[in-house]
Amino acid sequence: MIDELIKVIIEMWYTFVQLVLSPYHHGMLTFAFKFVPYVLFLELPVYILIFLGIFRYYLRKNQEIPENRTYWPRVSCIVTCYSEREDVKQTIVTLTEQLYAGHIEILAMIDGAAQNADTERGAKKMLPYVRKFPNRTLRVIPKYLRGGRVSSLNTGLRLATGEIIMALDGDTSFDNNMVRDAARHFEDPNVCGVAGSLRVRNALKTLATRLQAVEYMLSIHASKVGLSEFSVVNNISGAFGIFRRSLLEKIGGWDSGTAEDLDVTLRIKNYFGRHPHLKILFEPKAMGHTDAPETFSGFFGQRLRWDGDLYYLYCRKHSMSFNPRILGWRNMIMQLWTGLFFQIIIPFIIIIYSIYVFCISTPGFVLGVWALIYFFYLLVTTLFFIAFVTMISERKKDDLKLSWVLPIIPLFTFANRIWNAISTAKEMFHKQHLDSSMAPWWVLKRTKF
Repeated sequence: MIDELIKVIIEMWYTFVQLVLSPYHHGMLTFAFKFVPYVLFLELPVYILIFLGIFRYYLRKNQEIPENRTYWPRVSCIVTCYSEREDVKQTIVTLTEQLYAGHIEILAMIDGAAQNADTERGAKKMLPYVRKFPNRTLRVIPKYLRGGRVSSLNTGLRLATGEIIMALDGDTSFDNNMVRDAARHFEDPNVCGVAGSLRVRNALKTLATRLQAVEYMLSIHASKVGLSEFSVVNNISGAFGIFRRSLLEKIGGWDSGTAEDLDVTLRIKNYFGRHPHLKILFEPKAMGHTDAPETFSGFFGQRLRWDGDLYYLYCRKHSMSFNPRILGWRNMIMQLWTGLFFQIIIPFIIIIYSIYVFCISTPGFVLGVWALIYFFYLLVTTLFFIAFVTMISERKKDDLKLSWVLPIIPLFTFANRIWNAISTAKEMFHKQHLDSSMAPWWVLKRTKF
């Protein structure tokens, strides 16, 4: 048994060394054919584009001249509340204490107020506090019949008075420069939306939250910085999205169903083909903080819904949107590449290729291939992390404390992609988005898809 194990380890090492040296001995083409299912040509160009965008952002940021601000639009923050209880008070406090000279209107939308009385009471306790601040207004709006997040957002949109609309979760808190740094972009009439950044508030709780914290840094913060430099931001987060009111009203607000954040992003982008001057930006200084699932079972339960929703939107609801006359060439290519292909197709390629290699090869060879793949992803992850900490992060010391989990990130990403394929398959055959907890069944059953 030990002898067999030693043989497997030796073969793994030999395979790993041969694969690393194959570009020198057999040419890059031979190496590519062995490695292409694991993204040498599929993901690497996107990584390079994001790196270039991050570097461009860093150079531009260092050359910026401090602004003499005169643009202070009225901002309406629609805070969707359901079962947050006393936690909603922290959200209201962080919005009230914003370093913003303009008026901020906070609309606390209490969905299902009859069974959500604790949250309504928590929000109402903040009324005297908010009144102490000039240019701040809090309105607590109970919705006694639960209609879900989309219902709360659309009701809030009708009641809001600001020209800038922020769609926020009731359990998310914000840095006090958030409104100021997000709203300034709307002075440009071509900006129709701004994606805010998110950090994991409970990052140091467990290994699961630490891994998610690094994932948020790299996949949300760093990646969107790079994509924003080329005006191809892929999504405006549902927990933290900023919109120009006039365009929200033009598209009819949020649509019923699930994954309303990506849905509204795609419906806004449907104007980009006809109006190529329009753009969605990412503002890394507009920072929100949210709690991530503290267990791996909670994490995978959350991603089961998130990843399944991607198939629902890309392949059912918005399949006709992938047209350059609708999205424009640049956004169509990036939405196909980073959305449809990366998040739906590649997970199945990984599973099929892994099974294929395992069936036709010896265990040592398979482990050698997987070792090369692991180190490739570890290298990319480490480079992204270094770029993020040195050129983007506003909390460098805190972020460096998480650097020890970097060797686990490739394994975490691989497991997440396998789960992504399972989530997609479940949505394909069972339409799991109709079982979402984001809205009651009588709302979801009325959706077209």
